[in-house]
Amino acid sequence: MASYLASVGMEVHAELSTNSKMFCRCPVAFGGEPNTRVCPICLGLPGTLPKPNKAAVIAVLRTALALNCKIAMHSIFHRKNYFYPDLPKGYQVSQYEETNPIGYHGYLDVPMQDGTLHRVRIRRVHLEEDTGKLIHLPGGGSGVDYNRAGVPLMEVVTDFPPDITNPEQAKEYLATLRQILIYLGVCDGKMEEGSLRCEPNISVRKETDEKLGNKTELKNLNSFKSVSLGVAFEVRRQIATIEAGERVVQETRGWNEAKEASYSMRIKEAENDYRYFPDPDLVPMEFEEAFIEELRASLPELPHVKRERYQSSLGLSPYDAGVLTSEKELAAYFEETVAMGGDPKLVCNWMTGELAKLLNESGQSITETKIRPSHILDLLKLLSSGSINGKTAKSVFAESFQSGRLPSDLVAESGATQISDSGAIDAAVQKVLGAHPDIVAKYKSGQTNVIGFLVGQVMKETQGRANPPMVQQAVKSALET
Repeated sequence: MASYLASVGMEVHAELSTNSKMFCRCPVAFGGEPNTRVCPICLGLPGTLPKPNKAAVIAVLRTALALNCKIAMHSIFHRKNYFYPDLPKGYQVSQYEETNPIGYHGYLDVPMQDGTLHRVRIRRVHLEEDTGKLIHLPGGGSGVDYNRAGVPLMEVVTDFPPDITNPEQAKEYLATLRQILIYLGVCDGKMEEGSLRCEPNISVRKETDEKLGNKTELKNLNSFKSVSLGVAFEVRRQIATIEAGERVVQETRGWNEAKEASYSMRIKEAENDYRYFPDPDLVPMEFEEAFIEELRASLPELPHVKRERYQSSLGLSPYDAGVLTSEKELAAYFEETVAMGGDPKLVCNWMTGELAKLLNESGQSITETKIRPSHILDLLKLLSSGSINGKTAKSVFAESFQSGRLPSDLVAESGATQISDSGAIDAAVQKVLGAHPDIVAKYKSGQTNVIGFLVGQVMKETQGRANPPMVQQAVKSALET
């Protein structure tokens, strides 16, 4: 079989976190009774005039700057014409052309699993309105919910020819882009609710061919796993189609999550089928350089910058820095704890270890847990002062996670402080050695590895409260004398 190369263009739609729709003042929310958040404007009734949402425009500008895009200082809206039940106007207000979209000719450096960065060029970041939602009714037939129609929608489109060539790159690109959008606060990134939607455009060609093959657009992908599986399936399907002597049809295909397979939906339109033309009801947007620079200066510290700072300034490993910056709230929690005086590495160890385990087991997020930065600092002080040992710390931490009480209060109440009194430890050691003369004899005959058993027995005797290094030294000294 011939060798094939895959090309994957990515179209990512992000519903913007605004209070109202793009061209009217209907509220934006997920779910609810169908067709209750609509008005004559978003339903496209005759005689209505749209008015752009300034907050949505600013959100797209900030995203374009974060993605290293050029800004179109003069930008207009177009009408994208097609007829589908979820489009009440018979057209969608969008943006068109190479340098007209609010942001264009940018790039995103995507961290890969092997530690390298893969640069993906961005063709455009543009603003449009969302469509309604088709609902397939249980008794047969379909209905349309227009609550979503007119919601501000940002589209981020990668450049052509594509820089993404495999499922891993596609998945990591989407994950990196989603993380940036959440850090910017422009989109909540909830793929399961449809506020972030990804549509890969996939094609394959023989390694000896210069021209790209016919592409298929894949829809209904609502997770990173689906994106990876969908791209991989389409690559295999298209290669099999070509090997069978058939032609890959340029079409839109849906993704069946249960079967992990794609299916044909409709023939994909060409760009000129949409008959784009400037929207006569919307005036051009004009931006001033000073305003753009003000927005640039207001951007938050983005994930990749934060990761680098955690490594260079706080001494964290690339892995730990990646984990802590994976969520905006997680990074904020870490930084608050460090700002209060916590040692960065110790704070990181407890956050990525015990706290992460307890959050996972309980299904809570970092914002929902009763454990606050003050709890972790309190625990670290108990450890550094020698009041408790590591084993006790884990037990106390788990109890604190459930109750929300400070570890120091729990330790004081239970009397579970660490035993560091040499007399008490020596007494426990003598008791254990007296109870295990056979093990002592083995040690004296040269089987020194049995010391671990004796240390464990002393810890058991003291209910895990004895200072482990002191126990180790006391057992060794007693055996050798």
